[in-house]
Amino acid sequence: MTFQLPGQLATQPTPFYYYDLALLDQTLTALQAAAQPGNFQVHYALKANFNLPILARIKAHGLGADCVSGGEVQRALEAGFAPDHIVFAGVGKSDAEINLALAADIFCFNAESVPELQVLNELAGGQGRRARVALRINPNVDAHTHPHITTGLDANKFGISLQDLAGVVDSLDSLPHLELVGLHAHIGSQITELHVFAELSAKLNELQSWLEGRGHQLPHLNVGGGLGINYQDPDAQPIPDFAAYFGMFTQHLARRPGQQVHVELGRAVVAQCGTLVSRVLYVKESQQVRFAILDAGMTELIRPALYGSHHHIQNLSSQGVALPYDIVGPICESSDTFAKGTLLAETKRGDLIAIRSAGAYGEVMSSGYNLREKAAAVYQ
Repeated sequence: MTFQLPGQLATQPTPFYYYDLALLDQTLTALQAAAQPGNFQVHYALKANFNLPILARIKAHGLGADCVSGGEVQRALEAGFAPDHIVFAGVGKSDAEINLALAADIFCFNAESVPELQVLNELAGGQGRRARVALRINPNVDAHTHPHITTGLDANKFGISLQDLAGVVDSLDSLPHLELVGLHAHIGSQITELHVFAELSAKLNELQSWLEGRGHQLPHLNVGGGLGINYQDPDAQPIPDFAAYFGMFTQHLARRPGQQVHVELGRAVVAQCGTLVSRVLYVKESQQVRFAILDAGMTELIRPALYGSHHHIQNLSSQGVALPYDIVGPICESSDTFAKGTLLAETKRGDLIAIRSAGAYGEVMSSGYNLREKAAAVYQ
């Protein structure tokens, strides 16, 4: 499979996000085929991409929604996701956000601290409701990914530490408007070493047995998401290995009879279907560096500037000899750089450039810095 931009988009004003809906459908079909034998309930993580045409296809394939803000809960409801398939996570839920989710009667809050549980109990009581909660634990499992997207270590702000869990469970006795329905864990993002999910499963197995010893039978387990994609060569692996991912939990997680296991995948669903398309404004050569200056920058795709992420970049207009370029944007920041010393077919002003695997954490993180206009989204 080789990426090609539909011909009618060659004159589309740049920069723009191009979404390949056929690839998205293929990815969702593969995902559900891998999840169904183990009866996994998949919740799509809206933080990866919350565009309505994307969400419509995800919902049509039977996924639920994983939200980390009141705005995402509202977007999921607007997109037609059933409230009983919506989970709400996040270390800093505001009262307004909690009240919104309570009023919608969503399936579950993934709660991260005693103070949050206390506020959730008070607000649920104020609405005359009993909120379903899963305790998000911090299992201290190293996901072997970038430090900025690791979430399951003791040093991270997320979740309840194992040392504090007993006190948190005891506190539930004094919170009558809460119903404990499960455990939740999410150890990080862009995980490619799948054995870490076996380590997570082992921790959850221990915690389940411990909770059962204290009289808590859990109907639900939520193992989070984090499955990575192939940023280096997206054409070689446009669809992640979902079977291997679910196989780790099937093999290592001690599921109780009738227990529902939930996963929260975002990047693995939408990243490869999205491409940021830009045009070369100038080619500038200094004493040491040849720059390709694009009309897209960190305002459209901040991941490389934020934590040095790699995206495969190709020149769609040239078949010339490959030369090394620093590929940069127009923003008044030195960090506005997509890649350094990367090989591109010989590039000139006006060439179309594709920055691949940008469907997740691309458009949703864009900004209006430098009073930049928002890039268009095109679906095909």
